[in-house]
Amino acid sequence: MSFPESFAWGAATASYQIEGAAAEDGKGPSVWDMFCRQPGKVWNGQSGDVACDHYHRYREDVGLMAEIGLKAYRFSVSWPRVLPEGIGKVNEAGLAFYDRLVDALLEAGVEPWVTLFHWDFPYALYCRGGWLNRDSADWFADYAALVVDRLSDRVTHWMTQNEPQVYLGYGHQTGEHAPGFKLGFADVLLATHHSHLAHGKAVQAIRAHAKARPVVGFALCGLLNMPASDRAEDVEAARQNCFAVRERSCMNYAWFADPLVLGRYPDDGVALFGRGMPEIRADDMKTMCQPLDFFGTNLYFGDRIRAETDGRSTVLRGVDTEPITVMEFPVTPDIAYWAPRFVYERYGLPVVITENGLATTDWVNETGRVVDASRIDFHSRYVQAYGRAIAEGVPALGYFVWSLMDNFEWAMGYRPRFGLVHVDYATQKRTLKDSALWYRDVIKANGPMRG
Repeated sequence: MSFPESFAWGAATASYQIEGAAAEDGKGPSVWDMFCRQPGKVWNGQSGDVACDHYHRYREDVGLMAEIGLKAYRFSVSWPRVLPEGIGKVNEAGLAFYDRLVDALLEAGVEPWVTLFHWDFPYALYCRGGWLNRDSADWFADYAALVVDRLSDRVTHWMTQNEPQVYLGYGHQTGEHAPGFKLGFADVLLATHHSHLAHGKAVQAIRAHAKARPVVGFALCGLLNMPASDRAEDVEAARQNCFAVRERSCMNYAWFADPLVLGRYPDDGVALFGRGMPEIRADDMKTMCQPLDFFGTNLYFGDRIRAETDGRSTVLRGVDTEPITVMEFPVTPDIAYWAPRFVYERYGLPVVITENGLATTDWVNETGRVVDASRIDFHSRYVQAYGRAIAEGVPALGYFVWSLMDNFEWAMGYRPRFGLVHVDYATQKRTLKDSALWYRDVIKANGPMRG
């Protein structure tokens, strides 16, 4: 099975999860810096203060990417590192770090894919209302313009935001993530509307400021589904479930993708949310629906859907029947076929799997190896399923392993390990896992290999 010649075989990270240097060289605090200081919010009281110390060790890390043979590297820029107050005075030292990182990547033959926002919202702007403040859309657009002005002579691939479903749902509704709000759902919808506007204005800023033709998308997540069988009834039931809005929750696709790609909120969600709907001003929908070049989706698992004879459908929870990871995610490789297919059928954009990975508790053994056969098996199966979708006509641009290296996994701290590279957090020693060597062979072959 061969993938497109220009296919981007990559790995992904996020600024707060790996950079460390949380208060160095003029960086301002983010909501995650503040959240981690609250007792009981993060496993074992851990934080991203040091993380993988990537800020100081980026050259070593780029060298590891080259050793693996990565074609692309997806990373995020820390908003408060380049704008300590979120707006206003620019921190030159922060921008210079990303300058050096991009240059090092290009020297190593690794294409940078930049995500502008991966959850580390500036604390100073949180104090001004954060995403609840409509001005947040303009704050974000101005920040986007600043980064694009600086990097777009070398960077062409851009993502506006990562997983708004999570930073809004877990950060503003359930309180499990920063900033830790437990808001009423009307306020969650308001913050979401502003997030959508921020995306649209950022796309406008990217296209207006880019020095080279930009390739623009986003990275969404959510509960995408797959059919319990290949029966036409099950396939249709799974498709409908993928994009249905059936509860007052952010964990869905259509509420986040439809406005950005189709220019409208889905009717079932509008009916369900009723009087909780945010005010939609003139041109709001036009602003958030900007032309995009790809649809990024973070994929870990999916539920199986079975159509019933009465026209309803049943969700077969994979966690009851499938192997599960340290994150308690079921292992469901078929989602890497069905999700790209369903997403492409609905939105008509080329697909990128912007995250896919397995959490384990692996370690360096007495011979100095990290034997992570389960990760090899996981990625082999998911990549083969993705390849099936491509072979059947789904245009796909890339696949990004989550993650390049073990890192700070938000409220779960350093307990889960997702990396192709093992990190000893006490010494910062990096060790390529067996999965990294396997991935190197996949990249060389431009196609999946069985573990």
